[in-house]
Amino acid sequence: MSKSSAVIHKEKRINAISTRTNVLLLCILAVFALLCVLPVLLVVIVSFSSEQSIFRNGYTFFPAEFSLNAYRFFLRLGDQIIRSYGITLFVTIFGTLFSLAVTTMLSYVLSRPDYRYGRILTFLLLFTMLFNGGMVPSYMVNTQLLGLRDSVWALIFPMSLNAFYVIVLRTFFKSIPLEIIEAAHIDGAGEFRTFLRVVLPLSKPGIATIGLFTVIAYWNDWFLGMLYIFETKKYPIQTLLQSMQNSLEALTQSSANALEYAEMAKNAPTDSGRMALTVLVVLPVMLAYPFFQKYFVKGLTVGGVKG
Repeated sequence: MSKSSAVIHKEKRINAISTRTNVLLLCILAVFALLCVLPVLLVVIVSFSSEQSIFRNGYTFFPAEFSLNAYRFFLRLGDQIIRSYGITLFVTIFGTLFSLAVTTMLSYVLSRPDYRYGRILTFLLLFTMLFNGGMVPSYMVNTQLLGLRDSVWALIFPMSLNAFYVIVLRTFFKSIPLEIIEAAHIDGAGEFRTFLRVVLPLSKPGIATIGLFTVIAYWNDWFLGMLYIFETKKYPIQTLLQSMQNSLEALTQSSANALEYAEMAKNAPTDSGRMALTVLVVLPVMLAYPFFQKYFVKGLTVGGVKG
């Protein structure tokens, strides 16, 4: 009885220590999460603050005066905002699907040990990660050779293939047992059908993770719009935000009634306007995170190996 009592006492002590450790870790994670949320919350609060209160008190979590002038201003400039949102949505959706299609197919081919030129292509991919021609040759190829200047396709194709993502998915595909692929071939499936029906369903966590990174990259990109787009009406939302941070002139040029918008620009909210446009830009990406979150914690379990 004394031994059993000692064992029970030891287990209770271990459970108490484990509970205290878990509580401490939860508190640390809660503080870290709060530090991540506070800047976003500050941006939202400032976007609803008046310019006078920002001028007097600076950025604060407790503004002296709330105002919707920044959002009203963008509603009056709704033609350019809606157009830029539409361009960014198209670029993000189509670009992500196209990029995932190219990346997954190339990664799967390179992951197959029976592919003759796998090492050569892998070396070429790794080489592009270390060395590249630079911005000027890339600009000349995209504008003069491919004719992508001032086109929405200039926002998609230059980012459609990322060598690092190919290497990551190649490693992920290699973790799938070859017995499953061989079993699909024995059942009469070709390479493309095996890729669609067998490999892709088993690779959802990796594909979803790369897909999220690609969505964020397309949504947050402003440099390609500044580099290749010259008409303001074709600006994506991030390039529009960058233009507004420099000057409101880009917004006034987007409307046929330039005099009316020029008058608006004189009284336009600057600080709160930037924050309001930031909220409008960040909100869709924040809504996309819960959809992909489950794939970050979900493990890959492969069963039913034939043979």
